[in-house]
Amino acid sequence: MIASRTMFTFTMICVGQFFSLLGTAMTGFALAVWAWEITGQATALALVGFFSFAPIVLVSPVAGALVDRWNRKLTMMFSDLAAGVSTLAVLLLYTTGNLQIWHLYVTNAFAAAFQAFHFPAYSAAVTTMVPKEQYGRASGMLSLAQNISHVFAPVAAAIVLGIIGINGVLTVDLVTLLVAVGILLLVRIPQPAVTEAGLRSRGSIWKESIYGFRYIHERPSLLGLLLVFFSFNLISTFGFTVLAPMILARTANNAVILGSVMSASGAGGVVGSILLSIWGGPKRKIKSVLFGGIVVGILSSFLGVGSDLTSWLPTAFLLTFLIPTINGSSQAIWQAKVAPDVQGRVFSSRLLIAQISSPVSMLIAGPLADRVFEPAMTSTGSLAPIFGTLVGVGPGSGMALMFVASGILAATTGLIGYSIPVIRNVEDILPDHDSLPTEPQQTPT
Repeated sequence: MIASRTMFTFTMICVGQFFSLLGTAMTGFALAVWAWEITGQATALALVGFFSFAPIVLVSPVAGALVDRWNRKLTMMFSDLAAGVSTLAVLLLYTTGNLQIWHLYVTNAFAAAFQAFHFPAYSAAVTTMVPKEQYGRASGMLSLAQNISHVFAPVAAAIVLGIIGINGVLTVDLVTLLVAVGILLLVRIPQPAVTEAGLRSRGSIWKESIYGFRYIHERPSLLGLLLVFFSFNLISTFGFTVLAPMILARTANNAVILGSVMSASGAGGVVGSILLSIWGGPKRKIKSVLFGGIVVGILSSFLGVGSDLTSWLPTAFLLTFLIPTINGSSQAIWQAKVAPDVQGRVFSSRLLIAQISSPVSMLIAGPLADRVFEPAMTSTGSLAPIFGTLVGVGPGSGMALMFVASGILAATTGLIGYSIPVIRNVEDILPDHDSLPTEPQQTPT
C-alpha cells in the first residue's frame, strides 16, 4: 500500500513536470526559429544553448550543498518559478518590440542559475519516494514526460505561432509552469534519513560544497563512470549544438521539416521511456550505459550522412529510443550507491563534472561551423573533395561533417569505458547505500 501510494505521488509530480517541460520546449523551439531568422548564424543558436546551460554547471556545487539543507519540495518550486520570471521577461520584451538576441542570453542564464537547484533536489527526492527496485522505472517515467513534451512541443509551437505568434507560445509556457508548481503544492515529498556519510559531511557551506567532489574522488568506479559521461557530453554536444541550424540550412529554413525531426526524436524517446517504465532496465545496468553509448554514437553519424526526412526521421527516432535506458541505468546506479541525505551534494558535483564539457562544446561548435566547416564544405572548399561524397556540399554540409566526426568519437568512448574493469564492474565494487548504517532522527528541542 505504501509503495503504491508513493508511486502515485511520484506519478503526479511527473505529470506536473510534463506540463512544465512542454511549455519550455515550445518556447525553445519558437525562439530557436526566431533567432535563426534574424541572425542566420549557428553561433547565435549555440550561444543561446550555452547561456541556458553553463550557469547550471557553475552553480551546481553550492546548489547541491543547499539542497541537502533545504526542503526539497520548496526548492523545486522556487526553481520552476524562477524559470517563469525569465519567460515573463522575454514575453514583455517581445510584446514591446524590444527583444534582441542578447536578451535571450541574459534571461536564459538567469533561469539556468536557478535550475541548478532543480536537478539535485528532484533526483534526491525520487530516492526517498520510491523503492530501490523502482529507480529504473522512475527514471523511465520522468524521461517519458520529457520526451512526450518533445513530441508535441514542435507541433504545438508551430500551431500557436501560426495563430497568435511568439506571444502565444510564451503565454502557454507560463500557464504550464503554474500547473507544475500547483501539483508540487499538493504532494508530500519526505526528507531523507540521516546517515553516517551525511553526519561526516556537515560543516560550512564551503566544506559541504566540495564534499561531493571528495566523495566521488574516493570511489574510482563512480569517477570512471562520470568521466565516461564527461567524454560523451563533450563529443555529442559538439554535434547536436548544430542540429537545428544544419537542418534549417539543408532545407532552406523549413521549420516544418525541423519540427518533424524534433518530433520523431521525441517519439523515439517516448517509446524508449515507456519501455523503461515497464521494464525497469536491465539487471546489469552498466552494460546498457556503455553499449548504448556506442550505438548512439554510430546513429549520430548517420544523422550527418542523411540529407532529408527519409534518413533523418528513423535515425532520430532510434537514437532517442536508446537514451532513456542509458540515462536511466546510470541514474539508478548512482541512486543505489549514494546515501540519500548526501545526494544533493554528490549529484551536483556529478552534474558539474559530467556536463562542464557541454558549454565548452557549445562555445566552439558554432564558430567552427560558421568559420571552418561550412566554408570548407562549399563546392570549392578544402574538405569538399574528401568528404563531399559522404555528406554532400553546400549549406549545412560542414555541420553534417561535424555530426559524423562526433558520432565516431562517441562510439570510441563507449568502447574505451567498457575496456576498463573499474568502470565495467562498478555495480560489484560499490555497496548499495541501504546496506550501510543510518543514524536515528533526533527530535528538535
